[in-house]
Amino acid sequence: MSVRKRQWKTRLGEDKEAWIVDYVDGEGARHIKTFDRKKEADAYHATVTVDVSKGTHTPAHRSLTVAEAAEVWIKRVEADGRERSTTRQYRQHVNLHINPRLGATKIANVNVPRVEAFRDSLLDPEKGLSRPMARKVLTSLKSLLKSVGHAHVGAGVSIKRDKRKRKLEIGRDIPTPQEVKRLIEAATRPRDRALLLTVALMGLRASEIRGLAWRYVGLPAGELHVRQRADRFNVIGPPKSEASTRDLPIPPETLHALKVWKLECPPNEEDLVFPTSTGNIEHHSNMLRSLAPVLVDAGLVDGAGEPKYALHAFRHFYASWCINPRSRGGRQLPPKEVQELMGHSSIVMTLDLYGHLFPRSDDTAELAAASRALFA
Repeated sequence: MSVRKRQWKTRLGEDKEAWIVDYVDGEGARHIKTFDRKKEADAYHATVTVDVSKGTHTPAHRSLTVAEAAEVWIKRVEADGRERSTTRQYRQHVNLHINPRLGATKIANVNVPRVEAFRDSLLDPEKGLSRPMARKVLTSLKSLLKSVGHAHVGAGVSIKRDKRKRKLEIGRDIPTPQEVKRLIEAATRPRDRALLLTVALMGLRASEIRGLAWRYVGLPAGELHVRQRADRFNVIGPPKSEASTRDLPIPPETLHALKVWKLECPPNEEDLVFPTSTGNIEHHSNMLRSLAPVLVDAGLVDGAGEPKYALHAFRHFYASWCINPRSRGGRQLPPKEVQELMGHSSIVMTLDLYGHLFPRSDDTAELAAASRALFA
């Protein structure tokens, strides 16, 4: 195998040069690949040398296209038992963003500059993609490349998180304690009251609420067990992650509301706590719609008179309630315990979302002592 420079003159007398990677594959066939820059040729030479020695190299003429590799990747994801909503999201990334840009390209011809160009096109303001969505699509492409042994070309290409992303704010993104109190007072129907108290004082995800079964609600013991959820297609399955499987103490007010609601809850095959009136799994949008009048009655509306908060905002409230100091009516729990109660997969996620809400110690005295020591 070798890398060499090739120089020649065009018919018009122009001087041209290129860098050639000349190699023999594992089957003894010779291949030549041309690059404009030596840096690219050296990188390809290093990669192909390793691949040939491992027996994993595929010449460009026998390589799958990106579109073909995408089908292989998605089928593998489905075979691994990933949720239907996840595979649907991946397929959308492929159909809407990956195939239109790279679908006809051979995997063997996908290099770092092409992945970088793909990333840059996703970030083009005229394409209308948000930065978080662009990050997700790029991650899908990198997963696709990894599935066919071509991960190295995307390893160093990334989209950084937007450091200007605003933090969750009490009263804008998170209901205040006074707003939650008004909301609970406005919830006169047993179902609404039980639902709102469960999400606000226990922090369940909407999917966990929709999939919650009575057998996991220990009314005498006052403990709720998160063991399943309903996905966006109304399919009951395991929780979102291993950390999402958790046991939560039920506050007295929530326990009483659940006991009252159980007397009126429609019977249903899945034994659901919050089914539809006909005993089926409730759609997320319908659950939100059913609570809209309660938010309006409580005065929790925006300038247009629409409900101010979505259901997930009350999960945020639960986190803030767990974090707030006892002097402000909170539980004042340490970050690790908040992580476990929220069902987050890592404490990094908890601190990224809610780190700014944790109370800071009064360091006035410490600052004064340090400054005096500095100038003593």
